[in-house]
Amino acid sequence: MIVKAAPLMLLALALAACKPPSPAEVAAPVAPAVDAPAAGVPAEVVQQTAERPQLQVQTVDGKAYDLAAHRGQWVVINFWATWCGPCLQEMPELSALHTMRGNIEVIGLAYEDIELDEMQAFLAQHPVAYPIAILDTYNPPKDFATPRGLPMTYLIAPDGKVARQFLGPVDAKVIEQAIVAAGGKVQ
Repeated sequence: MIVKAAPLMLLALALAACKPPSPAEVAAPVAPAVDAPAAGVPAEVVQQTAERPQLQVQTVDGKAYDLAAHRGQWVVINFWATWCGPCLQEMPELSALHTMRGNIEVIGLAYEDIELDEMQAFLAQHPVAYPIAILDTYNPPKDFATPRGLPMTYLIAPDGKVARQFLGPVDAKVIEQAIVAAGGKVQ
């Protein structure tokens, strides 16, 4: 009897692990700039997101994007991929946020190995109002920790500091609440 129940218990445990994260799990405060490395991991291997990250990339439409040029605005930096279901679900919401709010800008960073023409074809099928850049997964932006999962989103305050990071999908309401919690206004 116990042998027959074991597979059912394993299935129940596996399904319990698939539950969506709670808002508290999704909107985690930013870790300090320097964390203690895990036991046995050399300190130089642990990558952290810079307090005031820099980002300079070329977007798929051929334009240069420099995060420093967007000081004075709230900037949402969204690491995503075309194969990521939750990423695709949040794209229309992020596009609307970018379009409807004068003090919030969004940039999508495609964290996958994809050719420019493939990305342009994808965006023709899934258009967004915000710029998209393709990252080199072997050489991601040095001021951002390698994403632990996708989507991974950073909220950058007008002073250039990381105000919040989110692991998992976000929507406009969550981002707007994080801005207000950080002392900002949504316009």
